[in-house]
Amino acid sequence: MDNVKELQLVAERVALDAAARIREKRAELGDIANFTQTKSSPVDPVTIVDTYAEECIVSALQDLRPQDGVIGEEGTETASASGVTWIIDPIDGTVNFLYGIPQFAVSIGAAVNGEVVAGAVINVTTGDLYSAAKGQGAQLRTSDNVTQLHCTNVSELSLALVATGFGYAAARRARQGEIVAKLLPQVRDIRRMGSAALDLCAVASGQVDAHWEHGLNAWDYAAGSLIASEAGAEIHIPPLSSSGANGELTMVAAPGIFEQLLVVLEELNAVGPLRVQ
Repeated sequence: MDNVKELQLVAERVALDAAARIREKRAELGDIANFTQTKSSPVDPVTIVDTYAEECIVSALQDLRPQDGVIGEEGTETASASGVTWIIDPIDGTVNFLYGIPQFAVSIGAAVNGEVVAGAVINVTTGDLYSAAKGQGAQLRTSDNVTQLHCTNVSELSLALVATGFGYAAARRARQGEIVAKLLPQVRDIRRMGSAALDLCAVASGQVDAHWEHGLNAWDYAAGSLIASEAGAEIHIPPLSSSGANGELTMVAAPGIFEQLLVVLEELNAVGPLRVQ
């Protein structure tokens, strides 16, 4: 296997470059609303910056590691000759990006035999860079510091701050709303911030105690789930090959509340694929 630390450094390098290019392109285009299309539904946008960023990331990875495969949200799919496959989301949190909300990210994970072994997530606006390598811990690199990440030691679900997200299909969103309404009285509070990758990193850094969501794709959680796990969180994720259309659960939580949250979601019939009428 490739040295996982080397893969982490590649992910960091490419994520930093992609974030800089996104900031430059966003400033160049001005009113981004004029450059938007939709994907799965009218509320699921993709911008020319998403596709531009994916092209930049793929090009950088191919230059650095030409034998590796790449799978990207915007359609990239190249086979791996090395055993390493990169799973990338060029902009996670596109709606936030469109509205100028500073909570969107580049997510880059490296997988070997279906397991993520290294990854990086960068908040494009702030430049905060989260990264991890399997068995090596997780870290946050800011403009002036590098810190090791550790999730919280909360042990009571009633004291937990929990993050979540919603899908784009109306029926699934309605079902997710029902789950939120029933979970809310059992936790400290719930946050919906708009980027699953950054939510997972928020678990790693202790900004929230847990995150759950249904219907994520591998590029949404590949890097972030590893970062959270290396920071001490417990994770429940679908296979990387699973489609978000299946509505499967992604859940990451501090170990002291992981089982408690899982039990509540089981009681709400929300651990398996999310069923909608």
